[in-house]
Amino acid sequence: MDTIRKADNRRGRIAYEVAGLAWLAEASDPGAAVVPVLDHGATWLEEPRLASIPPTLKAAEEFGRALAHTHAAGAPHLGAPPPGFEGSGWMGEAHLTLPRHAHNDDNGDGHHAGIGVPSDNAYPERSANGEAAQKRAPASSDSWGAFYARERIAPYLDDRTFAPAERTLIEKLCERLESGVLDHGQPRLVADAIAEQRDVGAARTHGDLWSGNVMWTPEGAVLIDPAAQGGHAEEDLATLAVFGCPHYDRILAAYDEASPLEEGWRERVALHQMHIIMIHCAVFGRSYVPEAVAIARRYA
Repeated sequence: MDTIRKADNRRGRIAYEVAGLAWLAEASDPGAAVVPVLDHGATWLEEPRLASIPPTLKAAEEFGRALAHTHAAGAPHLGAPPPGFEGSGWMGEAHLTLPRHAHNDDNGDGHHAGIGVPSDNAYPERSANGEAAQKRAPASSDSWGAFYARERIAPYLDDRTFAPAERTLIEKLCERLESGVLDHGQPRLVADAIAEQRDVGAARTHGDLWSGNVMWTPEGAVLIDPAAQGGHAEEDLATLAVFGCPHYDRILAAYDEASPLEEGWRERVALHQMHIIMIHCAVFGRSYVPEAVAIARRYA
């Protein structure tokens, strides 16, 4: 068997990937296929080298349906880490908060609470890769919007990347998210799992599902390189479109057939892309700032 060996000496990077791949693989069949880990150590892992082919319409539709079932396998709460993993996660070169516990109030519609941070200074200065976010203690919130603003946007809003007016606009979006006015439900299968299972409060997401992390093989789509976490399923779907994805409309149509999306989901695609765009701003600099500002202006 032809294999590839990935090495990373940074603390927790390999452990996070291995745990995430195993967690996603638990949902395989009917969920999406996941590249297996053949062996691993603290700073390396070994995987089979996957053969890549152009995706077919059939493979795209099968992937859409399978991804719906991966999401429906569930996670305890928004931001939940893969089982057995402790510490900060990573999304590319950026730190990722993975709170181990949620303030799980049920808000009356079957949706559990998310995680926020102390509101004394909601948007303090951050390091460029969000590292300062790891030092903040979690506090309660009662919406996806509060979690998304405080854990997935604000940590990457630093003064070195954003001009004052840009920062103010993005902070305005965060405030609107925290108010709950932009909250919306999960797709049907995830919502059913949340309503029916006490230990499920969010979707089980890949977390970094740009098209380069979907390998199209002769056997179909295979997930690689996750930043696995509890999240909103629409973020995975929106991330697929950030840099373009073959047969994207067919993937979405098949997903929606398997697990109907909440009304208005098309209008929220850009909102769910804000996280990955903010990370690109933090890691790669100002070339992505105009896109982040455009999203903030649209939803703020």
